[in-house]
Amino acid sequence: MIKQFTFNHYEVNCYVVADAATRQCAIVDPACEASFEDSQLLQYIDGEGLKVARVLLTHGHVDHIAGLRQVCGHFGLPVSMHGEGRKLLRQAEAYGAIMGFAVDNMDDLDVEELEDGQVLHVGDIEMECRFVPGHCPGSLCFVVPKDKVVITGDALFHYSIGRTDLPGGSYPLLVEKIRSRILTLPDDFRVLPGHGIESLVGKERKYNSFLQ
Repeated sequence: MIKQFTFNHYEVNCYVVADAATRQCAIVDPACEASFEDSQLLQYIDGEGLKVARVLLTHGHVDHIAGLRQVCGHFGLPVSMHGEGRKLLRQAEAYGAIMGFAVDNMDDLDVEELEDGQVLHVGDIEMECRFVPGHCPGSLCFVVPKDKVVITGDALFHYSIGRTDLPGGSYPLLVEKIRSRILTLPDDFRVLPGHGIESLVGKERKYNSFLQ
C-alpha cells in the first residue's frame, strides 16, 4: 500500500510505501517543512502500526529534503540515495536560503549509497532503483512491481518533465533516461511524481509532448 502526503510551500509529494503483511515501510522524500507536517507523517505511521525500514530520496533538492534530518533522527536511520546527489546535502542551507527553507546543511547525515538496478526489500515488497539523471545529479526513480507503480521524483510529471536549467541539469540526458528507464515499463504502471497529480506510463508515452 502507498500513502501520499503533500508537504511544504513547494507542494512536494512524499510517499510511504508499506508492506501490509510485515508492516515495514519506506518513506520516500520526507519533505516536511512545518511541525504539523512532521506530526501528520508520524501520526500516520504510528496509527497504521508501521515500522520504518528505510528513508529514501529521489534526489537531494532542498524542497524534497526539508524534513530529512528530523525523520532520520526520529527513526535512527541513514538516508538512502544515489551517491552523485550527496553534494546537494552539503548545499542544503545555501539552496534553502534562496528557496525559502530554513534548513542547515546535511552532509553529516549517515548515507547509504544506492546504485542503478539495485533492488531494495521493504518487508516482502521489492523496490528497484533506476538512475534517471538530467533533472539533477543523483536522481533516482523507484519501481514497485507489486503495486505497479514508479515513483519518479522530479524526472517525470503528468504530461511534463523536470526542469533542466539548474546546476547539473541536462535536457537531452533527462529525455533519454525517461525513455529508457521509465517508458520501458508496462502501460498500466502508475507514475507517482514529486509534484502534482499521478499519471500512467502508457499515457506519458503517448501524450507527453516532451517525449515525442
